[in-house]
Amino acid sequence: MAAIHITDIEAAINHWRSRAPSPDGVTLAPELRALAEVYALMVYWHEEEADEGSFPSAAMAAWRIWYDSTPDTPCIAICSTSQGDDLCKGCGRTFDEVQFWPGMSPAEKRTVWRRITLEHSAWRFNRYAERAAEGPSAERASDAPSP
Repeated sequence: MAAIHITDIEAAINHWRSRAPSPDGVTLAPELRALAEVYALMVYWHEEEADEGSFPSAAMAAWRIWYDSTPDTPCIAICSTSQGDDLCKGCGRTFDEVQFWPGMSPAEKRTVWRRITLEHSAWRFNRYAERAAEGPSAERASDAPSP
């Protein structure tokens, strides 16, 4: 079984805090309460990861709703594993991770996301990603000849 990192639990908690804010500053939505219990135990025991199989069902359901709001794949449609690379230059996943991605559990996928985010070496994290976020109009403006 894969593990869910504490940063993903924090992200899920923040998702639920904005989605279901406390009406009185004290009361928590059931989803928040379930995630907060897992988070508190992890902090108490100095754990960075929790096995997905040991997650209480309410906490897993709340985490899955957050997970479903995140991008499914790190792919940026520039796959160098199809050209024989062991590690994709576009997304940072290994050949096996690309190949088996559809069959991975959400926790396994988040483990890969965490690794490629920490490595920060794939093209999805460099200037290519910045240009893609700027959109086509910014690209045309940057390609225009200077006066």
